[in-house]
Amino acid sequence: MRFPCNPARFWMITAVGTFIALAPAARAAAPTAGNAAPGSAAGRLCGTQLHLWHSESPRQLIFSKPVIRSSFFLAPDRNAVVNGYTLSVYTHLNDNVAAKTVVRPAPRYNQDMSDRTEVTALAAMPMRKTEALAFARQMGIGWNLGNTLEACGGIKGNSIRDFETAWGNPVTSRAMIDGIKASGFRSLRIPVAWSNLIGPKPDYAINKELMARVEQVARYGLDDGMYVIINIHWDGGWIHRFSTDYDGCMTKYRAIWSQVASHFKGYSDHLIFESMNEEGSFDDLWNVYGGLPNQKDKAYTLLNRINQEFTDLVRASGGNNGRRYLLIAGYGTDIGHTVDPDFEMPRDPAHHSMVSVHYYSPPGFAILEKDASWGKAAYTWGTPAEVDAVKRDMLPLKQRFLDQGIPVVVGEFGCPTVNKDPASVVKYLSTVCKTAASMGLVPMLWDAGNIYDRHTCHFRDPRLAEAFARIAATPRP
Repeated sequence: MRFPCNPARFWMITAVGTFIALAPAARAAAPTAGNAAPGSAAGRLCGTQLHLWHSESPRQLIFSKPVIRSSFFLAPDRNAVVNGYTLSVYTHLNDNVAAKTVVRPAPRYNQDMSDRTEVTALAAMPMRKTEALAFARQMGIGWNLGNTLEACGGIKGNSIRDFETAWGNPVTSRAMIDGIKASGFRSLRIPVAWSNLIGPKPDYAINKELMARVEQVARYGLDDGMYVIINIHWDGGWIHRFSTDYDGCMTKYRAIWSQVASHFKGYSDHLIFESMNEEGSFDDLWNVYGGLPNQKDKAYTLLNRINQEFTDLVRASGGNNGRRYLLIAGYGTDIGHTVDPDFEMPRDPAHHSMVSVHYYSPPGFAILEKDASWGKAAYTWGTPAEVDAVKRDMLPLKQRFLDQGIPVVVGEFGCPTVNKDPASVVKYLSTVCKTAASMGLVPMLWDAGNIYDRHTCHFRDPRLAEAFARIAATPRP
């Protein structure tokens, strides 16, 4: 079967009902039941209709034809051929195959094609039936695309590129994410500042190019089989104003998540929504250093209410969002504050919620590059007492959440590399990662560009790369 092709375009093909996406490949007969490779899985696309869409005009139907040869096999490399088109398969459940788009066309169609054009296709995929803790185990260890799409404040220019590179990192490329996946990381967290390019209230319309760019970067990870997290990051700190302007902030919050949820509702469970970053704490009401004791309940109730609104909104937004895994931000994402009984996980009819905390302890090593008014910077780390403290700090998470069947994602852990002993940096990051993973948590490295070289697509310190690879290869509890 021949389709019209243009070397300067990428064609998107979907199958009604199963929502698969195909890319041109050399014609080849699909395998039959008798020649399935060891470890392969059979699948069928019976009764489906292939549709060919123009990538730059998503509503323009170019060609439509029924599937002629519907049987195929999911080989160990997770590729199959249907009617001469390569199907890149994500995962499978019995005979229901969840597929992802092959966004890289065959080499002969790849000339003069920009990275942007390659990811214009969208593939909707079925949701798997998974138990929450089992799902979290599949996430492995993760990496943050830090200081990139969440850059905001005082930025010159108003283009996507201006914001993405404002804090010193290069434009994110597929090769960067490929390098992260090749290093053993299964999860990718993409912090986003949506307010950079957003319309006025009450609609708060997100700029289409920003939404497309977030989707493009997310696809880099999804196409590598990674789990991808999208959130509302610091974004100028407006979430802190919930305590003084609840209705105004909730209007913006709902507007952003309504648009994001709608845009991504066709994606599989490898895409995760996170309610917010660290901003779910309200120091004007209460904090551990001061404030009226009776305000503590008010502060926690406020965060619990926001997280419930987030859950209800996503669950009602259609598509796969009814069962999508949601990452619920703990109180300030602080471990001690999040295990507090006043913090409550939202009611989720799907039971697909995980809790998010961050780990930057001790702050003298994990935060400070130089002395500050509130603490002294530490150049080294790694005494037996410091190593033991990591597990002691994380143990309450197991008791409060894991033992209750609630997965825990350590959405950020990290440390500076400036004014730090390199060996201590390796020991600290690998210790935190290994400890969290060994306890069944999902550790995600915060990298502002100082750990992984985004130009060479390799970790700056080979010792750290080796340590992460070992951790990633270790079976999860």
